[in-house]
Amino acid sequence: MEFKHTAVLGAGVIGASWAALFLASGRNVAVYDPSADAEKAVREYIDTAWPMLDGLGLVKGGDPDAITFHVSAADAVAGAGFVQESVPERLPVKHDLYGEIELALETGAVVATSASGLTLSEMQQGWKDPSRFVLGHPFNPPHLIPLVEVMGNARTADDVVEAAERFYASVGKVTIRVNKEVPGHVANRLQAAVWREALHLIKEGVASVEDVDTAMWAGPGLRWAAMGPTMLFHLGAGEGGLSSFCERYTDSFNRWWDDLGVLHLNEDLAGQLVSGVAAEAGQASVDQLSNERDAMIVAMQKALTGLRRKPPET
Repeated sequence: MEFKHTAVLGAGVIGASWAALFLASGRNVAVYDPSADAEKAVREYIDTAWPMLDGLGLVKGGDPDAITFHVSAADAVAGAGFVQESVPERLPVKHDLYGEIELALETGAVVATSASGLTLSEMQQGWKDPSRFVLGHPFNPPHLIPLVEVMGNARTADDVVEAAERFYASVGKVTIRVNKEVPGHVANRLQAAVWREALHLIKEGVASVEDVDTAMWAGPGLRWAAMGPTMLFHLGAGEGGLSSFCERYTDSFNRWWDDLGVLHLNEDLAGQLVSGVAAEAGQASVDQLSNERDAMIVAMQKALTGLRRKPPET
């Protein structure tokens, strides 16, 4: 097994989710977090996640107890072939961490960051030699959502991006390659664009928070779970494909795009959203809603097993 020993730096929700997934794949995991409550929280998270991982076929001889906890990041990465960093998204925090672990890393180790908002070049400034450091941005929760966005750049060694992609594939992930550095990478920008228009519709009184959410999960969200928007539009015009679709709907889409909202989230809009989502949630707690979300994600993943077409080889 490549990268048998792994390390997870940062034991928040993202780090705990990564730890559960790595353990399920049959790997050992060393966790670093300075919090005194980290071990208890991570073990509880793994206990909750394990049945879902098993149901998805992602438990491959893994042992949920093959995990150690450390208050020193340097100790955690010692001997690890693959390191997933998920500490708070503040550059000074990340740079300090990289400075602590760089000399303690195993020769040839790959370090991937889960960062969603910071850019790779910003984070590389915390390394003397960033050649083994890449972006490995997941979607929450990483043990259930397959996507990982992987990126290197001119300062990345030739084999590191490919090594990260192999590792993620071996634990059941689906990777995309980010070819150009932009804030938010790819998937976050897509969801930011959708959410901006959702907020615009709510702010303008077109629909309530609950109805906008319903429009998504009961409408395009279902299709997007099967295929991406461009492929779906390719299918939407029948035999004519995307060329026919563009010819038929260019004027409509240009009109809609011209009318999309341009706004920024502020205190008043945030208050409107909080009120609306409270009405939508009713008496359900965040934990209850999270469990419902995860159960539905697992059910969808199971339903799609074996149905997704493999991409053509390049």
